[in-house]
Amino acid sequence: MTPAASRTATLHRMVMTKHMCPYGLKSLDLLNRQGYRVEDHHLTTRAEVDAFKERHDVQTTPQTFIGGQRIGGYDDLRHHFGKTVRDKTATTYRPVIALFAMAAAMALATSWAAFGQLITIAAAEWFVAFAMCLLALQKLKDVESFATMFLNYDLLAQRWVRYGYVYPFAEGLAGILMVAGALMWLSIPVALFIGTIGAVSVYKAVYIDKREIKCACVGGDSNVPLGFVSLTENLMMIAMAIWMLIKVTMLGH
Repeated sequence: MTPAASRTATLHRMVMTKHMCPYGLKSLDLLNRQGYRVEDHHLTTRAEVDAFKERHDVQTTPQTFIGGQRIGGYDDLRHHFGKTVRDKTATTYRPVIALFAMAAAMALATSWAAFGQLITIAAAEWFVAFAMCLLALQKLKDVESFATMFLNYDLLAQRWVRYGYVYPFAEGLAGILMVAGALMWLSIPVALFIGTIGAVSVYKAVYIDKREIKCACVGGDSNVPLGFVSLTENLMMIAMAIWMLIKVTMLGH
């Protein structure tokens, strides 16, 4: 086999008028980035797709062939090139880290816009408030799924199931009011209440009962493990509520 032939790959992917397989495009891009000349074969009808699957005894497309050997789909191709393949069922803190990083960036940007400075007390306040809003948004994408997962560990939800449906709205409301600095008489007790219940629930489930379950903090479809990061959400709300209470009390005097 010549060097040129060894760098040639054949890709069969679905390209229809109403549907183009995204993993086919990702496979094509990966092969190009690896320096392969790609013979890109389009499967343009359902009949062509079914015939290809039957001919090669495969269940899915795209399929890549290198040197006459079938490599497989996109994940198989990544394995072939020694690249990592994300396990969709594995636990990860990535969603929470991304959310907190975005909240921090938003808080710093808002501080700069308002005061011309990045590091301010207001930036710290906005960080917590923005994080609360973003966390609430993740839960509100699928309240039913969140409320179901929430029942695994929240002590109040286990006694009053409807609390799981109320929680995201309460968290979002408290966050928005804290961003605005308005109606502190409402946002402080709400944040303090849900934060305290949440912290006690997580602490009991993780550190006393030693349970290994997933956290519903970024929605019901996440694989974030219940643990210290989960506890952080509730502790942040408690700290923010206490700080706002002190702030309001001082301003009141």
